[in-house]
Amino acid sequence: MELSCAWRISLARSGEAAQPVSQDQTAMAETFGEVEANGTVIEIRMYTEAPDGSGALHVFTPRLVMARVGDTINFLPTEPTHLSASIPGMLPDGVEGWEGVLNEPVNYVIPKEGVYGYKCSPHYGAGMVGLIVVDGGGENAEVAKAQRHPGRANREFADIFAEAGL
Repeated sequence: MELSCAWRISLARSGEAAQPVSQDQTAMAETFGEVEANGTVIEIRMYTEAPDGSGALHVFTPRLVMARVGDTINFLPTEPTHLSASIPGMLPDGVEGWEGVLNEPVNYVIPKEGVYGYKCSPHYGAGMVGLIVVDGGGENAEVAKAQRHPGRANREFADIFAEAGL
């Protein structure tokens, strides 16, 4: 199934049809042209405890993804109480983010190059955050890097930006 900015699966349950997006997202599709899924799917899993045995709590795995325009990012909850949501101020100009539903997967087709910061809303202050760097990062990297976050999220983002070389 091909997805564009104008048709994005917001809640990916088996057998559920794609849902139309808002007028803002349709306008974004017109601004950036049709952005169709390119066939590359990247999975990001949400965990209460990291599966690598490190003892880290409330993590996205991986927490840093290098992607390209048209890649589909699948956020997959592995345990209850997690969701994925974009962080305002950590998206490229003109891009509308996403807000998942607790315990439900979210699929997002990347519409534009840049940096996309995301969080698990219930565990944001605990540092459950991640970053998608698209086609090298684009012009919003410095703005995204300058954002301030609650609790451990600041430190986690500093580590992730350093890991990304930004």
